[in-house]
Amino acid sequence: MTELDRDVDRDVAWLAPDTPVDLDNCAREPIHVPGSIQPRGVLLAVSEPDLVVVQASENLAGLTGVAWSDALGRPLAEVIGVAQAGAVVRSASAFGDLRERNPVELTLDVGGDPVPVDAILHRAVLGGVRDEHDQPTDGDPPQTNLVVELEPARGPRPFSFPNTYQAVRGTVGALNRASTLQELYDTTAQAVRDLTGFDRVMVYRYDADYNGEVVAEARAAGLNSFLGLHYPASDIPAQARALYEKNWIRLISDVDYVPSPVHPTAHPVTGRPLDLTYSTLRSVSPVHVEYLHNMGVRASMSISLLQGDRLWGLIACHHYAGPHQPPYATRAAAEFLGSTLSLRLVDRTAEDEVHRALQVRSTLAWLTAATLDEDRPLAETLLGSPSLLDVLPADGVTLCLQGDGGTRGARLDPALVERLVAWAAAQGEDVVATDSLPRDAPELGAPPEVACGVLVLPLAEGQYVLWHRREAVHSVDWGGDPHNKAIAEREGDSVRLSPRKSFDRWRETVRERSQPWTPQERSEVGQLRNHLVEALYARSRTIVRAAETLQRSLLSEPPAADHLDVGVRYVPATREAQVGGDWYDVFVQPDGSTMLVIGDVVGHDTAAAACMAQLRGLLRGIAYDSTGSPATVLARLDAAIEGLGLGAMATVLVGRLEPGARGTARLRWASAGHLPPLVAGPDGAAVALTGPRPGLLLGVDPRAVRTDQVEELRPGSTVLLYTDGLVERRDSGFDDGVGLLGRALAELRDRPVEQVCDALLGRLVPDGAEDDVALVAVRLVEELAPASHHSPAGGGPLQGGRP
Repeated sequence: MTELDRDVDRDVAWLAPDTPVDLDNCAREPIHVPGSIQPRGVLLAVSEPDLVVVQASENLAGLTGVAWSDALGRPLAEVIGVAQAGAVVRSASAFGDLRERNPVELTLDVGGDPVPVDAILHRAVLGGVRDEHDQPTDGDPPQTNLVVELEPARGPRPFSFPNTYQAVRGTVGALNRASTLQELYDTTAQAVRDLTGFDRVMVYRYDADYNGEVVAEARAAGLNSFLGLHYPASDIPAQARALYEKNWIRLISDVDYVPSPVHPTAHPVTGRPLDLTYSTLRSVSPVHVEYLHNMGVRASMSISLLQGDRLWGLIACHHYAGPHQPPYATRAAAEFLGSTLSLRLVDRTAEDEVHRALQVRSTLAWLTAATLDEDRPLAETLLGSPSLLDVLPADGVTLCLQGDGGTRGARLDPALVERLVAWAAAQGEDVVATDSLPRDAPELGAPPEVACGVLVLPLAEGQYVLWHRREAVHSVDWGGDPHNKAIAEREGDSVRLSPRKSFDRWRETVRERSQPWTPQERSEVGQLRNHLVEALYARSRTIVRAAETLQRSLLSEPPAADHLDVGVRYVPATREAQVGGDWYDVFVQPDGSTMLVIGDVVGHDTAAAACMAQLRGLLRGIAYDSTGSPATVLARLDAAIEGLGLGAMATVLVGRLEPGARGTARLRWASAGHLPPLVAGPDGAAVALTGPRPGLLLGVDPRAVRTDQVEELRPGSTVLLYTDGLVERRDSGFDDGVGLLGRALAELRDRPVEQVCDALLGRLVPDGAEDDVALVAVRLVEELAPASHHSPAGGGPLQGGRP
């Protein structure tokens, strides 16, 4: 299986060799292994490291004087010359990407005449010998062949390859000065045409479904304009787009070329045609050649435009006057311009997105803070100014939260709203969106002129937020009728599906679609949903509802990690069915460290739950990508409590597990008045990590000094964080409770952490806790058994109780 096979689809049933290709099966045409090349040059596949020719194009003799059959099995030097082969070998042996050193400029002796030639090199990965089921044979390492393509340099070279940048320096400066996307497009189209001499150069942009639009054009006088025309995704099938993402430039110098076969067709190692993904001479699909003929194109060139690794569009070049072959160095300069435009597109898109995102986040922050005012109904807060329509533009928004409903913007019929909400809830997703209700839910009977697209946040107990957009009727100008892509042509007694012949402007009116909900918009309303859930926790008017909501919030699965086994538990208090402010959190930072958090807000009832939700969200935001220590995280959280006027007080312990070598880890932790963490070694007693300065509670003094403690952990060690509901007893002190917990943890250290959590709760609070209980247990997955046991440094006996 080749690299392209994997990228397109593992299950593609590629067409067998010599299968006739038409529009009905072209999506399965293996265009990366055509078995032939365009005859403007010749191709040699050379084994490494012995440099013996194993495959050659049939037209080899015309350039080298050596027949392809005579070249097979001979050293490269005997086919192209000793000096020429030496130059190829030196370039192929140098460090780095071969493409960065292409072309190798050679002169071949053809019948006594010197012929300047550009040698273009790449390596084809053969992948080792495979069996009849396409599986690698054990013991055979991947192999490569050096592919040497020799292209005569017709006429004087316009400039040497190292001076490619100088040739386009002025255009690069113009791209840097461009203030709009359209300027970028127009500048690039004109520069590529000036550089390459094609009759028409277009900048072609894809939408999310890979339909293309011509967004810029530079053309010769007398040619009709293609600017603004759209082309369906089927014009460039998936395997062709995958090739464009790998090989950024492709030239067809003469659409009337006769392909030159590569012999032997089956490579001696793989038993299949040579993968020509990165070949500059690769033969193209006959369907594509027919498509170009139907357009009146005699030569074409394409340059890929990428955003990241994804194909964003193409620079498409057409020539009508006859064959056209820009020299390799000219093509390389044009490719350089395409790469520059790609970078500018990424920069401009990022700038626009950052600006828009900052505005949305500012509105989100304001709304989040406003929801803390429990004297104002939540619906009234979200429909005021700014409103939910400032977070997500739409024709209207309707919501129902805590029994209060409301609308801002255009109103929907209440019966329709009820149907929409029920449909969205049945999808089972946090964010449900469609830009075409007539297509996705016709049974709802939504009038498209009122609500063609909707985005819904289904919430607990029938609550919801619903945005709606009306139908956005618009016209699309296509290059030919996209619904008549295949024209049946009678060929004897059969009917063949062939590319369309008419590319006249064809206007389509698009209906029953709203403006789409973008991925960025969906992500942002997902964040809003989290804020709403936390606000609902805090605003729950009954203790039972608040306790249930809080418990659902905290009973979330921790992230999976190969080197950690993590268990978490939260048990609400049984005493008077009170809800408290205990919480835990476990998440992975970008650098791979795992953050462990345990906290307990002072007080009970819904106010404590609201405070907990705020602190949990603030701490997660502060700590997620923070490179600072846990003490720094606590200090910043303390400052946020003071600066935002939250009036909260809480004990919090923040730990950072930094993975080490061979299953070890370093626990870096800091405490704001919280109980000490416990560590049980793989073969010893548990110890309480009692640091020298436990620290003040959060919310007491924002200038309080926080300090980090560090503990080195061996493979198999278990770390336990917990709240006081697990160890507090009316008839004994914290010391006794912590000691009992430590002994239980030591006894249970060999069990899976999920069982440890349940067993600890069963032993210490068998009849339920009088206060909330939260706990986090983390074990380092043991890779190598430890040679001996040493008590963790910095630990001590299970005494001291609350620090």
